Amino acid sequence: MTAFRLIALTAATLALAACETRTGLNAPPAELSHFKLGHVAVIADKATKAPISRDATADQWTTALTKAVRERFDRIDGDTFYHLGVNVDGYALAPPGVPLLVSPKSVLIVSVTLITDTEGGKVLNPKPQQLTVFETLSGDSVVGTGLTKTAEEQMANLSFNAALAIEDWLSKNPQFFDPNAKPIVSVPAAPVK
Repeated sequence: MTAFRLIALTAATLALAACETRTGLNAPPAELSHFKLGHVAVIADKATKAPISRDATADQWTTALTKAVRERFDRIDGDTFYHLGVNVDGYALAPPGVPLLVSPKSVLIVSVTLITDTEGGKVLNPKPQQLTVFETLSGDSVVGTGLTKTAEEQMANLSFNAALAIEDWLSKNPQFFDPNAKPIVSVPAAPVK
């Protein structure tokens, strides 16, 4: 098989895999059956921007992440309200680069806190859960999304993946929703891509 065909096949496989990943608004995990999203508080005013990154404002991050979290969790219609606090710790939005040589990937780091809807609001995870997500692989990102996507599109992709990572973290910690449940023990998850 020629090198060109191998590269084309790899790119096509990655593009198809990305399509499968991006459709992740299927039925919610059973562990979250009692969950109902109350408030989402996204704070991004102290986010650290990587040295090589496009600019993004705190308002842009707040809007993108709030939208993604709402879309993911509003489909879960449980019987108990919970609130999510999401802090944007840092990010890198890939700028245009030299294709295949210098094509940096976009990344987002957030810290998440889960709070009950009881009077005074009990924080269920005293130490915020830090999650790192990367942009979803696609035919566009093989050559770097800095060349093919706007900063807003990159932020939407990262926010989608952050909301997915939050859902995954919550579903692996059923003790948040049932005091008699134990956390699902698993190998630490790799960052969402």
